[in-house]
Amino acid sequence: MKKRGYGMANMWYGIGNTAANNPSGAFVDILDDGTVIVLTGCADMGQGSTTALAQIAAETVGVRVEDVVVVSGDTGVSPDAGASSASRQTYISGNAVRLAAEKAREQIIAKAAQMLNTTIDSVSLKSGRVWNGEEQTSLTVKEMLAQCRGEGVLTLGHGYFNPATTKLDPETGHGKPFATYAFATQVAEVIVDTETGVVEVTKIVAAHDVGRAINPQSVEGQIEGGCAMGLGYALVEEVILKDGVIKNPEMSTYLVPTSMDVPEIYPIIIEELEASGPYGAKGVGEPALVPTAAAIANAVSDALGVRIYDLPMTPERVVATIKAAQK
Repeated sequence: MKKRGYGMANMWYGIGNTAANNPSGAFVDILDDGTVIVLTGCADMGQGSTTALAQIAAETVGVRVEDVVVVSGDTGVSPDAGASSASRQTYISGNAVRLAAEKAREQIIAKAAQMLNTTIDSVSLKSGRVWNGEEQTSLTVKEMLAQCRGEGVLTLGHGYFNPATTKLDPETGHGKPFATYAFATQVAEVIVDTETGVVEVTKIVAAHDVGRAINPQSVEGQIEGGCAMGLGYALVEEVILKDGVIKNPEMSTYLVPTSMDVPEIYPIIIEELEASGPYGAKGVGEPALVPTAAAIANAVSDALGVRIYDLPMTPERVVATIKAAQK
């Protein structure tokens, strides 16, 4: 017999290192031809941080994202950005890049105010041009850069960001270990075969608060990837140890979900702007997988009327749980 069930799980996740020093630095250099170079120690492992940092730099300077080149992870020229972990890079390195881009931009704005005979506050830089807000006259960024170079002005900025946290009190456990948090709710639909114990996840709906989605397509990809990892955690992935030795080190024995196993995933982006984040953004990488296994386990419990406490929920464990409940 096959039974259908639904389960929900919520989660919160602290962005960055727990109550530890958590800084990142960045350089932004605007070249003579208008190209914006971003130097960052942030390592992009496929999570899309390079794209996000390029977009943050482009938005801050006022140029097209196509005009931004991100040099990441080169320890010879890039300042330290810390580890690509704890869903911290968009939030922390994004802030460092924004601050660096603002300082580089200020050099152009200050010179433009002189050339346009106006105040700094009335000058804006957008779409590759520097505008006088009062008279609506403008100069190209290249013209401004030529003027800056002629007067020996570098359009280079450095940014550094370290979120404000405190250590946890050893007696009370109170403190501020994270500067901001991510929140999410996921719902899973499953079909459980009570004879074979096979669990089929047919649908996952994942709603995640990401602050502002710098790149919505990338955010959706992170959510979908996290759900796929959570699926493996829930149903098939298990490291088997005996006498300190891993007994299933091969891909044939340590199973992971493939594209054929992943169900329909419906990512929902919730944008509740984070005041301390770059343009309101915060992290989403690791939070995406946190509630998935719990949602699936709750769905299996809903289908069977009994709860399974051990992961992964293999067919053998499901059948054993059903039989134990029947005694």
